[in-house]
Amino acid sequence: MEEVRIVSTTRDRLGEGPVWDAQSRTLLWVDIMGHAVNQLSLDNDNQARFELDEPVGWIIPRQGRSDFIVGLASGFAVLDLGTGQTTAIGDPEPDRPHSRMNDAKVDRWGRIWAGTKCDRDTPGAGSLYRLDPDLTWQKLDSGYDVTNGPTFSLDGMTMYHTDSAARTIYAFDFGADGSIGERRVWLRFEPDWGYPDGMTTDAEGCIWVAHWDGARVSRFSPSGQLLRSIELPARNITSCTFAGPLLDRMFVTSSTINQESDPNAGALFEVCTGVVGIESIRFGG
Repeated sequence: MEEVRIVSTTRDRLGEGPVWDAQSRTLLWVDIMGHAVNQLSLDNDNQARFELDEPVGWIIPRQGRSDFIVGLASGFAVLDLGTGQTTAIGDPEPDRPHSRMNDAKVDRWGRIWAGTKCDRDTPGAGSLYRLDPDLTWQKLDSGYDVTNGPTFSLDGMTMYHTDSAARTIYAFDFGADGSIGERRVWLRFEPDWGYPDGMTTDAEGCIWVAHWDGARVSRFSPSGQLLRSIELPARNITSCTFAGPLLDRMFVTSSTINQESDPNAGALFEVCTGVVGIESIRFGG
């Protein structure tokens, strides 16, 4: 049986977006509705929490810099954790006041792929954006209810992107120039699996998916075959990533939403999987 342990000292309203920062040897993740960024040192297990003024959907380290790019309710921004200061880059959806960033990953060329969603759950209001190293952005796809979990194939030429509400993970052919092909269905969740949320790719090219309302993470082959599931002691599992110098430690985020009486809800879990991940790419800008 796989070992699962709670490693966080706090509980997140909506934990999301775990990412390994090899430069600082820390794991970073966000509490979207708690308006906070969390940081865990893997050297000594010390944890810090940084409060922001608005919802934060994700945090991504930058190449050659100590600050970060974050996705806020107000759009793309730079965050200096040392001072807590945010500097706006721009809002891709200024005409949608109830829209916010919801998940993101960096491709092998150092570009951020980020989704948006409407906090009023307006159907089809979410879109997929690409933020380039020159800090300009472009909309690449739209029509999502709840955008989630971008991740990439091992060769970097396929992108997987989720509409959680539709219980569907899509795949796109991916170009080195940042173009994508037509959206196609890669995997549909069974009703008793819950909803697909955040994802990560391991060193064998398999895709790990967090199950919101499903109390587990699962590993799928590149063709979408279910290979393995690991049960977790919380219902709303939101995302996962591999971390540590050897990338052999999986960390999993969760949420207290509709689970306030569960003492494990909102915890950050460490899960022993027996496999390793791939290096997190830093944003190139």
